[in-house]
Amino acid sequence: MDFRTAAKYASLLSKDYAEDIFALLVNYQAISASEAAARLNLHIKTAQDFLESLAQLGILSKEEVFEKKRPYYHYALRQTRIVIDIDLMQIKREPTLNSLSLKIREKQNNEARFAVARNDDTITSVTIWSGEGRERQERKIKLTAPQGKFLYYLPFPKTTPLSVADIIQKAGIDESLAPEILDLVQLLEKYDVIEQAPEMRD
Repeated sequence: MDFRTAAKYASLLSKDYAEDIFALLVNYQAISASEAAARLNLHIKTAQDFLESLAQLGILSKEEVFEKKRPYYHYALRQTRIVIDIDLMQIKREPTLNSLSLKIREKQNNEARFAVARNDDTITSVTIWSGEGRERQERKIKLTAPQGKFLYYLPFPKTTPLSVADIIQKAGIDESLAPEILDLVQLLEKYDVIEQAPEMRD
């Protein structure tokens, strides 16, 4: 199950009325949104949205019923067990040849502030700003030791860019730590602190 689907399950299960509606679904062969709303003293749209969401996830089946020419739906359980199973490795940023060969450098006039450690060749944090005027906000990013080493060896603006792999090697960082380095590169690119530099001509 991916994170987006799991989040939908979690959002529904966290509702105050979730257990009560499931109790109705378990104990009744089928139930309509209006019946559930009346039984639990809920707004009909609240019950309708909840039941529809369960149907979209495949937990419920729904059948259109006609009564006095006014159609509505009956909902019934299709399954009596809900299992949320997330493989966390699906979101791991595996280093690829393209991501490691990406040539980068610090972007000129990026306004970020790098805090350098006193007794080591490393960056301890990066402070960036986003927004304009009164909406301008400060964000301080604390770095892991490998990330701090990586940023310390990041080429300055207007200097020859280096590939991510070359900077990792120059900083003496173990290649197994590449995923957290790439995560930092992606974040700082988003805030225009790092730029992908064009190939430099001889």
